Amino acid sequence: MSIFSSLLNNLNYFTVWFLMLLESTVIPVPSELVVSPAAYHAAGGNLNIWLVILFATIGADCGATINYIAGYYLGRPIIYRFAESKLGKLCLLNQQKVEQSEQYFNNHGMFATITGRLIPGIRHLISIPAGLAKMHYGQFILYTTIGAGIWNCILAFLGWYLYSIVPEDKLYQTIEQYSEYIKYVVLGLVVIVVGFFLIKYLLRKNNKH
Repeated sequence: MSIFSSLLNNLNYFTVWFLMLLESTVIPVPSELVVSPAAYHAAGGNLNIWLVILFATIGADCGATINYIAGYYLGRPIIYRFAESKLGKLCLLNQQKVEQSEQYFNNHGMFATITGRLIPGIRHLISIPAGLAKMHYGQFILYTTIGAGIWNCILAFLGWYLYSIVPEDKLYQTIEQYSEYIKYVVLGLVVIVVGFFLIKYLLRKNNKH
């Protein structure tokens, strides 16, 4: 964990990309402690806010692609076996979490790769059922980019906002306090996105009759 702490304490475009890659696989790296502090430093003039979002999103895409490939080629039995292994436990995984992400994907279809990226506990695993379902990679990476981009924008806005009101030595503590508010914002966005696609689907269905 000292390696992660060192990376978190030396945020730049590469470390943002690398940590978000790890966060989007199965390694428990909180994205709130990566993107928001990087945006905080961007507000101070040390980084560019748009490049922080860009590299965070590219990192998320790379990590999600690793999960997608694992699901696509390894299959369900091996994925479940890994989730229940000692290494899987170290990554805070278990079969139930993978099953929950798969159920969410099955219930919401391919758009789950957008909305799932916004839901804590599912966001870093939603790529696995996409691979298991053999979802077209072009669609997968497009929806993943949209979902990850929205999430990273929310975290970046938080970090940028906190720069004007919170000293750096209290930044991580404040981000943890704001995490509850982030969850409410995210759930609201998920409802909006799901509602949009549901209405679009119903209108298209009615037009066919």
